[in-house]
Amino acid sequence: MERLVVIGGDAAGMSAASQARRLRGASELEIVVFERGRFTSFSACGIPYWVGGAVLERDALIARTPEEHRSRDIDLRLRTEATEIDVTGRRVRARDLESGTESWTDYDKLVIATGARPIRPPLPGIDAPGVHGVQTLDDGQALIDTLERTEGKRAVVVGAGYIGVEMAEALIQRGYDVTMVHRGPEPMSTMDPDMGALVRDAMCGMGIKVVGNAEVSEIRTDAQGLVRAVVADGAEYGADVVVLGIGVRPDTELARAAGLPLGEHGGLLTDLAMRVRGHENIWAGGDCVEVLDLVSGRERHIALGTHANKHGQIIGTGAGGGYATFPGVVGTAVSKVCDLEVARTGLREKDAQAAGLQFVTVTIESTSRAGYYPDAATMTVKLLAERRTGRLLGAQIVGREGAGKRVDIAAVALTARMTVEQMIALDLGYAPPFSPVWDPVLVAARKAVTAVRERE
Repeated sequence: MERLVVIGGDAAGMSAASQARRLRGASELEIVVFERGRFTSFSACGIPYWVGGAVLERDALIARTPEEHRSRDIDLRLRTEATEIDVTGRRVRARDLESGTESWTDYDKLVIATGARPIRPPLPGIDAPGVHGVQTLDDGQALIDTLERTEGKRAVVVGAGYIGVEMAEALIQRGYDVTMVHRGPEPMSTMDPDMGALVRDAMCGMGIKVVGNAEVSEIRTDAQGLVRAVVADGAEYGADVVVLGIGVRPDTELARAAGLPLGEHGGLLTDLAMRVRGHENIWAGGDCVEVLDLVSGRERHIALGTHANKHGQIIGTGAGGGYATFPGVVGTAVSKVCDLEVARTGLREKDAQAAGLQFVTVTIESTSRAGYYPDAATMTVKLLAERRTGRLLGAQIVGREGAGKRVDIAAVALTARMTVEQMIALDLGYAPPFSPVWDPVLVAARKAVTAVRERE
């Protein structure tokens, strides 16, 4: 009987284990999973909504409990951290975090799904009580506990990516005075600054103080060691709680120590079947890997649960004796700030420039519904297209209800390598409650066609 060892028990790891078990029974394949936390298969993306109160119970974020996995003959070991991978000997050393004991486990096949670690810069006061990251359910519970016992109502969010923006909204909903401090010119650096400015305006409109182009240098504490302020570029911002939303890096120290190949972003490199390059019996997936960007042709690190679950299915199929591939991504993401929906896919302007592409950009304003239909809301759509070919390179959308998921039109067009002229012919659904006669994405595509022709 073969043994499959999985390091990491969240989206990619448990999806891989579950899929392998579907393909091969317990008499053919033993599956052992090491997970250093207390939970499995949970939605980290849902933590801000739990903190803000939209999701009432922590357990609502758990897709499958440890008991459910174990009932399928998966040897799941919680609070057990893998500490070393011996590639030559095909074994993994793991430590029981409760008892401190360590032991080796042999494997025939190995899955690395160690995820990503939040960036936590070595600043004075960074480890003080009241400074929180929000990567796991335990992190979310710790933050909620702090919010419920803290007398003050001042919060500072450091970082303005998806997590930072969503946490700022959650804290506003909890009645806090919120300041967001970030290094970039505008929030949401995954978008171009002109679109990020729309997000900033919306955040300011809901009472969040947004401080851009600011480098945090210190988190100040009082005599008891509790957080009292965040210092950035010499200015001080009062805080009773600090939330870090600076971003994440691939958690690949184990892989690095084992000599496995890493990319320029620090993520593991795999082939199309999610096998670690050069290793037929080792797979990797989720936030610890780099993936192919189908638009630029380069490797990227994108930490999203959608990718992690797909990776797990591909890996589990391969480890279970089947065949499947993961061709790559176009970089689609969507978020919200109260009623403002923010979405992007493909390349930003600086991404296209870095890839050596010549391109045009167009930006239009339209409405989510026919203009005469009640509650029609405005949205802004920006498209990037290759200058001579007209191939779509990227899309960004900011607007109210009905705006965000329109990015999926562009995501499909990017995957199919469509030109903006081809997009105009797309047969999209139309009725006044859902769209104008010309959908906003197609209006932008028409304008992009004109821009491409003018540059020919």
